[in-house]
Formats: sequence, structure tokens, C-alpha cells
Amino acid sequence: MEGIATVVKNAGSHYLLSELPAWELFPAVLRGRVRLERSGATNPVAVGDRVRYECEGTAMEEHPAVIKEILPRENYLIRRSANLSRQSHVIASNLDQAVIVVTLLFPEIKLPFLDRILVTCEVYKVPAVIVLNKVDLYREDARDLVDAFKSIYEGAGYPVLETSARTGEGIDELRERCRGRINLFSGESGMGKSSVIKALDPSLDPKIGKISAAHLQGRHTTSLYEMYRLASGGFVIDTPGLRGFGLVDLEKEEISKYFPEMLAVMDRCRFVPCTHTHEPGCAVKAALEEGRISAERYHSYLGMLEEDTKFR
Repeated sequence: MEGIATVVKNAGSHYLLSELPAWELFPAVLRGRVRLERSGATNPVAVGDRVRYECEGTAMEEHPAVIKEILPRENYLIRRSANLSRQSHVIASNLDQAVIVVTLLFPEIKLPFLDRILVTCEVYKVPAVIVLNKVDLYREDARDLVDAFKSIYEGAGYPVLETSARTGEGIDELRERCRGRINLFSGESGMGKSSVIKALDPSLDPKIGKISAAHLQGRHTTSLYEMYRLASGGFVIDTPGLRGFGLVDLEKEEISKYFPEMLAVMDRCRFVPCTHTHEPGCAVKAALEEGRISAERYHSYLGMLEEDTKFR
């Protein structure tokens, strides 16, 4: 028996698969050494990967399926591993959108962190939506902050949804955006990402996980990334709270191309290539001075240029 399925959980050397959009989970193991083209990643198989499998008969509880091939990815998100090493880790693949959960306060957002995720989404062609969570705690007293944040990121071309996992504000709109899609949820620790997922579907508890360890035959089931089915339709891939997000496979000269607001004007720069830092006749710097590019996003860009030199 052979088939094609999607990886919904990675637990070390063991996996759970389902033939989406059906949600019928079964265990699998990896055959031999499966290599991915141009991959220096620490994980050869990621949640969201579509794989070709085979199994003996139909008694998969006794005989796990065997992953024979990883099919080409339509897109994926990848981050540099901890401690600024050269190793990288694929977060998830074949995504319809990335939902990035942030808060302005409690805790305060770090814009360079958000911008690194957004640049990575642009590089690997994953549409991104920003969820501004916990607005019930601060919006009335900090409306100027909320408006300024939305002006920066909506101005760069990203949808920004105001939500409160506690009151339910904005959750219906987010649920509709997720319907029928494979959605990666990501964000820094403390932003309320797990609470937002639970608000979307109260039957889920991403902090605990609802996929039975029995499927993995009692093996070690620690999982960094895991997919859940939403009762309202669609799927959610949960990620642990991130503390850093290093860029991968991005040349210094390319970084500005993945800021949509810079890409829109850079063809008018006098010099090519242009780093948009010191060159005369730079259209990006002119747009910055005119307020068409935000100072916050530009400073994030400069930080990425500086970070890039650490790996050369």
C-alpha cells in the first residue's frame, strides 16, 4: 500500500502523517537517509512536508508506514539555529499563511524580531498577517501606539488584525482568515499565541497537545512543531515561543529586496547595487526622509546588514 500524506507531527525519528484534508493520523518512520536539495537544515523532514509513503497492509498501528520520499516544497520558513550558528532549522513547509502574534505592551514588542520573521516570509514566499493581541489591556490608553504600529506595517503591505484572546475581539475575523488554510502561528514568548489558538478553537490546547502519544507507540514524543485541525476548517501549526530569529541564505545585497516598501522604490536609486546607507541619489533614503518608509523598519534593515557580517 502506497500513498501521499502530510507530516503533522515530528517527534525525533518518528512522525505522524495524515492525508489532508482528511484527519486520520497514522505513524511513520524515515527510510534510510533522505536528503533535501540545498538543505543544511538540522531536520530533513518538517511539519507540513508532503511525503510519499508505503506500508505493509492496513495494520499501521503494528507496522508504521515508511517515508520513501519528501515531495518538493511549495514554500517553507527556516531560521538560523540557536547561538548564531551556521546551522538552520526548517520550521514548517507548504504554508498558506504565517500568522505572527505580537503585542505592543505586556510584553513590549521588539520590532527587529518581527521584521526578521517578515523578511523570511518574503524570501520563502509565505504570505504573512500580523495579529496585534491583548488590545483589551492597552488600546484605549495607547491608541497612538496602536495607530503608529498599524501605520508602519499596513504601510509596508501587511494586514494587521487587532485581537484579544481574553475578550474574543477580532477572533471571528482571524478564524475566517484561517478557514481552509494551513496556517503557521509564530511569535515571541509571552505574546499570547497559544491563547489565540485556543480562542480560535476551544477544543485545542497547544500547550499540552491533543495528538495522542499512543500513535507514536510510546516513543519519545517531544515536538517543537505540531499541526492541529481547526473545528471551523483549516489547520494550525503551532510553534514554541521564539527568542531569536536569525536570517538564513540571504546575501547582504539582497536584504532590502524583501522589504516591500523598499523594493517599490529602489529601482530609482542612482547606483546599482545600492546598500541604501551612504550612496548619493538613493531613492530608499529619500523615501525615508519623506516618511514613505518608516524609520523603525529602516533601522531593522540596518541591523540585518550588521548581523550579516557576523557570518562571513
